[in-house]
Amino acid sequence: MKGLLASMALCLIIFACGTKSETSTADTKSSGSSAITGEMLNFTAYESNPVFSGTATDTWDKNIRERGFILFEDGIFNMWYTGYRDGDSEVMHLGYATSSDGINWKRYEKNPIVGTDWVEDVNVVKDKDTYYMFAEGKGDIAHLLISKDKVTWTEQGNLDIRQVNGQPISLGPYGTPTAWLEDGSWYLLYERGDLGVWLAKSSDLKVFTNVQDEPVLVPGPELYDQFGIAVNQVVKNDGKYYAYYHATAFKDWSEWSSCVAISEDRIHWKKYDQNPIQVENKSSPILVNDGKQNRLYTMHPAVAVHFPTVRQ
Repeated sequence: MKGLLASMALCLIIFACGTKSETSTADTKSSGSSAITGEMLNFTAYESNPVFSGTATDTWDKNIRERGFILFEDGIFNMWYTGYRDGDSEVMHLGYATSSDGINWKRYEKNPIVGTDWVEDVNVVKDKDTYYMFAEGKGDIAHLLISKDKVTWTEQGNLDIRQVNGQPISLGPYGTPTAWLEDGSWYLLYERGDLGVWLAKSSDLKVFTNVQDEPVLVPGPELYDQFGIAVNQVVKNDGKYYAYYHATAFKDWSEWSSCVAISEDRIHWKKYDQNPIQVENKSSPILVNDGKQNRLYTMHPAVAVHFPTVRQ
């Protein structure tokens, strides 16, 4: 019965993606795609996926989960991923792997690279000679780690996020931290219970202040993301911001898809009218430019790569 319900829901998603949404006052309604470049959105799965997964043996990374992150640098693909054995309540550890082609991966021999603290759902930003890792800790609380060599990370503590008036945000989870540095300022998208995404800004990484106290991206009204959303990465291209996010059409969160929203000002987002761009539980999307073209990696529950679709 569960498989039947999933198939029915997938049919509803496909039907919804093929129809235009009615006009809405929400900023996150779907937009036309005529001005959107195909290299950012249209991808076909590699025939030998997945390219990386848990060991399926009794190791610290028997399974992998949620968002990992891939950074292409000096001809090498660098990947950070979250590993665990069985239960969701156990400590989630951070692993590292490298590849020369982004397909065949080698695990770091001293994994896990952070063995004591809870580190999952990571986002890595490099500025000059320093790597900044924004991650979730236990209870979906966002925290920051810093490294100079990609494998030795120093904990900086939980992110301090404030409301517009300077008061701390309300108690509760604030996770899937997605950051980028632009014109000397740090921007942060974060979710609360996967029920909305907020935007905050910082000049020093010590305090992030909401740009507005209302979410900038919310679930629905489309079927494919009506029960949860979280942004994994923001890429700026040709004056537009592309937010790659995962979403679910299932109330029990049993399956997730990969989607995109586009903005010109970081606050007002429009969902791509061909969402989702990947289904069948391929979620936590990360866009990686390999020096020649963009690739789309989906990181959960295994790593799969998707190459630009060749138009006939």
